[in-house]
Amino acid sequence: MLPFDIKGTWVAMEECSRLGLAKSICVSNFGSRKLSQILDSCTVPPAVNQVEMNVAWQQTKLREFCKGKGIHIRAWSPLGGNSAPWGSLAVMQSPVLKEIADARGSTVPQVALKWVDEQGAVVIVKSFNKERKKENLKIFEWKMTEYELEKIKGIPQRRGYPGEWFIDADNGPCKSAEELFDEDS
Repeated sequence: MLPFDIKGTWVAMEECSRLGLAKSICVSNFGSRKLSQILDSCTVPPAVNQVEMNVAWQQTKLREFCKGKGIHIRAWSPLGGNSAPWGSLAVMQSPVLKEIADARGSTVPQVALKWVDEQGAVVIVKSFNKERKKENLKIFEWKMTEYELEKIKGIPQRRGYPGEWFIDADNGPCKSAEELFDEDS
């Protein structure tokens, strides 16, 4: 991983926007520290920050920061990305989500997706299964209760993607996970 000129890259992105080459300009996997580097000098703020977000990695501080700055959140891995080499089953095997799903007569994925939606984030789902796509759309037919939202707040937090491929304690620009991800979730 090479050092990244965030400000210089953003100036180039703003030029693309001014030239009409992009309707909006966005970032991915930026914490509040990296976003602040852009916001301190930009003329066009990021429209969206696409980040890992699910009930097991809620990104509370980052969501609050982005909301305060008018940056929308787009959630990748809303079901926890439970395939190797990254991810976990913390979402799909959550006893809290199972309890809520059983009480509602819905599925664990529906509850997980609904939670992300109710946080104001855009949900990125991936399915090629027609029935599962129909199930996903049913999340817009109901609202979560305060009790359910409070239960979900108590789910232990763990990033599904640890980022070890981008960390080099001796020679890299990111010497730790905290430095790579800003650790402001």
